[in-house]
Amino acid sequence: MVTATDAALRVETVSSESEFARLADTWDQLVRAMPRPSPYLLHGWLLEWWRHYGGDDELAVQVAYRGDRLVGGLPLCIRRRPGLRVTEFVGGTWAILADVVVATGENATVAGALVRQAAAADHDFANLFGLPGSSRLASASAPETLRLLQRLECPILDLRPGWDEVYRAKFSPKNRSERRRRWRQLGELGTLETSRARTREEIDAALDDVFRVYALRWQGRRDASGFVTPQGMRFHRDALLRLADDDVPRILMIRLDGRAIAFALSLHLAGAAYGVTMAFDPAYGRFGPGVEAKLQSIEAAGAEGIERVELLGAAAAHKQRLTDRCDPVYQGIGLASTLRGRVAAEALSRGIRLRRAAKRSKTARRLYYRVPHLGRS
Repeated sequence: MVTATDAALRVETVSSESEFARLADTWDQLVRAMPRPSPYLLHGWLLEWWRHYGGDDELAVQVAYRGDRLVGGLPLCIRRRPGLRVTEFVGGTWAILADVVVATGENATVAGALVRQAAAADHDFANLFGLPGSSRLASASAPETLRLLQRLECPILDLRPGWDEVYRAKFSPKNRSERRRRWRQLGELGTLETSRARTREEIDAALDDVFRVYALRWQGRRDASGFVTPQGMRFHRDALLRLADDDVPRILMIRLDGRAIAFALSLHLAGAAYGVTMAFDPAYGRFGPGVEAKLQSIEAAGAEGIERVELLGAAAAHKQRLTDRCDPVYQGIGLASTLRGRVAAEALSRGIRLRRAAKRSKTARRLYYRVPHLGRS
């Protein structure tokens, strides 16, 4: 553990899993105090990601204390890339909306101290995927030291008017009629049942069907969820079960004659639902069971009092219908401390810009989604 002191503020680097494990309760208080709390920063999610993907990399979670009180945190690790030591978020590319977490009543001093401690680490540069546009980390970094590149659109649905009003506004009478027709036709094939998993036991039982249906939907296609690899399935099960102890995950499942054919998975935190990952058995694709699962999931969230749905990811066509606005998510590249780090950061930035330009073409998008995914961490 490395310590730096700034007046009454003490900044430390947590470098072992056991040290980080002891922060569970106080860490989540900081996450819930964020202006836009991210479930992907909750302690249980981060700890399980580290246990499944940390490997031989180095934990470098920056924490700030005033006396014995935890007042800030920045969940980082240093990962070994070819010839480089790269600082990344714990959670990797799943750390959506990752940022500095700060206690209520604290100011920018805490974020600045944490970022300075991170920048002084024994690394070459930082590659930080998942930053929100209003990132405290970005604000605390000198503009010339950290380059922000937009990576995701992150569609957002405002549920404050209530689901019934939102549904009528987003779907025409024809659309609503078509939805009812397809649900009726699906029901003619057998007995339809909708269930919603929420407790640890319910989530654990539902996940086998989640992984099976997801694999059917994405067979032979590029996928970055981790739901289709043994390692990814183990991680998601362990992480979701941890979060279930805090009443965060929800899985809405549609079954036909007892067999799961579609699901929608979301994470609920501080009045918002995040993710709404869905999949369906392609054998029933013409009936739209995936969209149905998503809509029923959002309706149930509204009944719970959820006021905002963050669909995350790209503004795909099936999300645009439900979008009120998009809040971009960025990749922060920089904080280089060596010449090779500066060169690598510039090369990475240039490569991302070129790939984004290429993906704007229809041909490139078709090729991208047909390439089998080789793993994500």
